[in-house]
This record gives sequence, structure tokens and C-alpha cells, in this order.
Amino acid sequence: MEVFIEPIGRLMNEFSKLPGVGQKTAQRYAYRVINMTEGEARAFAEAIVNVKKKVRFCKVCGNFTEEEVCGICKSRDHSVICVVKEPKDVIALEKVREFKGVYHVLHGVIDPMNGVSPNDIRIKELLARVGEGNVKEVIMATNPDVEGEATAMYIARLLKPLGITVTRISRGVPIGSELEYADEVTLARALLERKEI
Repeated sequence: MEVFIEPIGRLMNEFSKLPGVGQKTAQRYAYRVINMTEGEARAFAEAIVNVKKKVRFCKVCGNFTEEEVCGICKSRDHSVICVVKEPKDVIALEKVREFKGVYHVLHGVIDPMNGVSPNDIRIKELLARVGEGNVKEVIMATNPDVEGEATAMYIARLLKPLGITVTRISRGVPIGSELEYADEVTLARALLERKEI
């Protein structure tokens, strides 16, 4: 005997395809949809369809946009490019409100264990942008994990011969944390990348 009737089971199955959503969460989401008014459910479904129809990748940087070129690429300093793994990283950096340059979204990192090579991410597009001649600095802001570090080093090796300054975002002890709980790699980075006060 089926535990859930077909429409609920199907909805739960669709929710469980989302990252981080297990069976229990999918069940809660399905029950929430059941308890929506028809208008709320229709608005929810239309929002999903609408985002699929309207959102695309900027032809310059690869970030999310509704237009051919995103607002950041239209209005910011193109001499400094910040390279990130995915569009959600752009959002995280933009919340800080400190960076005035543009971005380049790789849509992944080099990960040989999972079959991702340099040709599978947007490195060629980055090199083409740099080749246009007005770029002075490229900031590598990939995650501080093995794949992010490998990708940053690979791109840096490609850019150095072009006379471009390649920098890496600093890493260290987060504000509000205690030294005794920081791992050795984080503490080592914090010491190596210390700044004069």
C-alpha cells in the first residue's frame, strides 16, 4: 500500500530533488503547498516558471540577469575582475558593498575527481576578457578548499605571463570566533596574511 496518494508523493519527489532537501523536508514542503490557497499555489508555480523563462546568464560575466548584459557589467570598473565559482558568490560579495569592479563567474571549479577539467568551466571566457587589454587586476575569490585553490593557482599561472596582477582574497580567523576553536590551516593563513595596524 502506498503511504501517500499520487499527487502528494509526486510533489514530495519533486521537492526532494532540490539540494539539501531530504524526505522529511520534502514532506513538510508538500504539506505547506496543500495548505496554500489556490491563489498562493498558483503564484508559487508561476514564480518558478517565470524564473526559468526570464533569468539567463550575462554574456560578459556569467552572472544571473534578465537582460543580455547584467547591471554590474554595464556600470562598473572593468579594470578589476573578481573571479568566483558561481552566481551565489557574487551575491555574497555584493552584500559587503566594498567591491567596485566586475565579476567573472566560472560556473564550477577544476575537480578531476568528478571529471571537471579547465575546459568545462569559463576560463577561456576570462582569458578573452583579459585579452581585451583594459584589465589591471584579477582577484581570485574561489572557495578555500582543494578545488578552489587548484582553480585559483591554475588561472594565476595563465594570467601571470600577460602582465596582469593576480591576487587572492585573504583568509583567516572570523570575527567573533575564538582562537582555540580555529583549525591549524586557518590559523596558519591568519598569521601569514597578517596586516600592519
